[in-house]
Amino acid sequence: MAVNKIYGDADQALEGLLFDGMTIMSGGFGLCGIPSALIEAIRRSGVRDLTVISNNAGIDGVGLGRLLETRQIRKMISSYVGENATFERQYLSGELEIEFNPQGTLAERIRAGGAGIPAFYTPTGVGTEVAKGKEVREFDGKLYLLERALKADLAIIHAWKADPEGNLVYRLTARNFNPIMATAAKVTVVEVEELVPAGGLDPDEIVTPGIYVDRIVKLAHVEKRIEQRTTRPRPVAN
Repeated sequence: MAVNKIYGDADQALEGLLFDGMTIMSGGFGLCGIPSALIEAIRRSGVRDLTVISNNAGIDGVGLGRLLETRQIRKMISSYVGENATFERQYLSGELEIEFNPQGTLAERIRAGGAGIPAFYTPTGVGTEVAKGKEVREFDGKLYLLERALKADLAIIHAWKADPEGNLVYRLTARNFNPIMATAAKVTVVEVEELVPAGGLDPDEIVTPGIYVDRIVKLAHVEKRIEQRTTRPRPVAN
């Protein structure tokens, strides 16, 4: 008997999955490819003491910044936080715990979690603050740092297209961290811009197989923000 993975809205898609103290992976890079509707549903749920794994925390009032406003996040495991004043303020006041990662290390920790690899060695971070409290070993005359894999109770991701089985296609740079997070959580919920019938996706374009996806919500409206817009005057024609 086929399992229906399609839910009416973000709140329904997250029903029964959220609890205080859980770990959530949230896809996206900056504001590109972030699961905004699912983040808003988490905000409405009131769940607290969250550990959130994400490249960054959005900006003030947008994306994960919305969960910082309501102080629902206890700890961030991330790579970059420079665009969010609320993040900075909460960290400096001791309200928010941060585990910083070099960006490539963060990606590999998530990928390893999805692949069933418990840990790996990398030269990145050796001799820096990142290495504090971690094992360092020498291989072929070079020092390497042991990094543990990352897993989560829930992954919330954004994709361009999905079919009813949860096979996913991403669009351009909105792909970013979404595919690897889909593999590294106990439950994966995806919000999609387009939902196509079974057989409507070119198999060669599918990035995330449906076996990794548990629930799907089709977005009624997609808002794509730009973090920073830089322009220059149009040249005057001679």
